[in-house]
Amino acid sequence: MSRWNSIAFLLLLTGQLISNCACGRHDSKEKYFLVAANIQLPYWQRAGAGFEDAAAELGVQAKFVGPQNYDAKAEQQAFEQALQEKPAGILLNVIEPGLLTYDINKAIAAGVPVITMDADAPASKRLFFIGTNNYQAGLLGGERLAQELKGKGKVMFFTMPEQTNLADRLRGYREVLAKSPEIRVVRVVDIEGNPRVAFDTVTDILGRDRSQVDAFVCLEAQAGREVATVLDSRHVQDKVVIAMDIDADTLDWIQKGVIAATIGQKPYTMAKVGLHMLDDLHHNQAGRLDGDWSKDSFAPVPAFVDTGTALIDKTNLESFRPERARK
Repeated sequence: MSRWNSIAFLLLLTGQLISNCACGRHDSKEKYFLVAANIQLPYWQRAGAGFEDAAAELGVQAKFVGPQNYDAKAEQQAFEQALQEKPAGILLNVIEPGLLTYDINKAIAAGVPVITMDADAPASKRLFFIGTNNYQAGLLGGERLAQELKGKGKVMFFTMPEQTNLADRLRGYREVLAKSPEIRVVRVVDIEGNPRVAFDTVTDILGRDRSQVDAFVCLEAQAGREVATVLDSRHVQDKVVIAMDIDADTLDWIQKGVIAATIGQKPYTMAKVGLHMLDDLHHNQAGRLDGDWSKDSFAPVPAFVDTGTALIDKTNLESFRPERARK
């Protein structure tokens, strides 16, 4: 064996030994939780898949828990129950920060790493946030909306203002639209976790005065298909719809030309990377978890992990079909 081949073999063997040692550090009882609400949605099913894949890679237990509907109190209860099981770490989607901040701080004080995902609780002591740069997502959607409206029109938003991620998206949209004085935001509707509110609101508008609104912007995943269903059933073709996320129904409505575009996120990536980071924090804990790392130039964790976004329309939607995403 040549000298260089010997070196290459030793490097490979060393890498395998390190890998084996890393795998051996896990206890069979080591358990991580992903806590969210509305977990039956395609968005959260993709997140659950990423969480489970990461757990399989690490050889740890993974539990995905939370209410089937949009219920902040039930999500809080799921988080409290997860904490009672003494987990190695928790990845948490925060639909109501005011309700969960105390519980997050309690977990951190108990030495349980908590990372927020998709929607944040910035006033809590969570270690950091992983997910979409939602302000940038709003800018991205706003640019496309202004283009579709050709600089003029009346816009309605569907949102849930308690969620920090949706508030950041709306802020991004508003900043872009402020550059077009002839585009006006006429109404911001709180759907309160119920997409039927979007369906009923659009039905009411079309039944009274179609000229009230030229564009409907949906800042969360469910409202887009409700708006599209109403417009399609009434054969309305002169309205712009900008949606959020890439469930199959939304992509179908883009294919049909009812939804102009949607902003895609990466819940699978959020959950998979989130679990790997929780695992590293559990095994390589850097001092106290409740330290103020935001002001530390040598902080062992980031403040924010941006998993990226993409604008999807007819030109690229086939690349984002859920059935193709993991091939």
